Amino acid sequence: MNVIYERCCGMDVHKNTIVACVLSGNKKEIRSFSTMTASLLSLIDWLKSVGCQCVAMEATGSYWKPIYNLLEMEEIPALVVNAQHIKAVPGRKTDVKDSEWIADLLRHGLLNGSFIPKRDQRELKELVRYRRNIVQERARELNRIQKVLEGANIKLASVISEIDGKSSRQMLDMLVSGCDDVQAMADKALRQMCKKIPQIEEALHDFMGDHQRLMLRLMLNHLLEPSIFLFSEPSNTHKFSG
Repeated sequence: MNVIYERCCGMDVHKNTIVACVLSGNKKEIRSFSTMTASLLSLIDWLKSVGCQCVAMEATGSYWKPIYNLLEMEEIPALVVNAQHIKAVPGRKTDVKDSEWIADLLRHGLLNGSFIPKRDQRELKELVRYRRNIVQERARELNRIQKVLEGANIKLASVISEIDGKSSRQMLDMLVSGCDDVQAMADKALRQMCKKIPQIEEALHDFMGDHQRLMLRLMLNHLLEPSIFLFSEPSNTHKFSG
């Protein structure tokens, strides 16, 4: 088979260790490194010293990301390959180490790397994914709050469209504190909701027990922290292109 890369490296990446095999001409050298930053920098220095033209590694969980980031910073070409693709290539011997096999496949151009977006796009994707998870968790927590209210015979959601609004939150805080004055709680209604005060008073008549107040307080506290992240003004220090 034709040799595509004269000097290349295959990496077997694990949670705590990386086994790297460098092929250069007829020479083969295998070294092990930890995944700590200092050790990864030593790995990069080694690859630069041998003039490595390309690196290939399996897409194992998120363990490939730290080393890929460093390779990208040092402008060393790298392929992140689906593990199933590597296993599908015929001819592997059982006594060949994973890193050596990856390096041999890379050397002969038999690997297809997965598409990896640029770093700013990867970072933006992580932020978007995190925000989506928080939005989903917030919706689940609101559903839990609604179930607790229904269990206490509080029909607030039948009168108010958003039980997480400012007026609703003040009413719920009063419920948690043990307030049983439905008129005082209904008076927390703001703007258009003032027209519904009689219905709100009726909806707030409850049979709330101590365990329900405890659950409601914990849920409201849990709901508060994500809302700070979701609805705060974006910082000018984080700007992404692409």
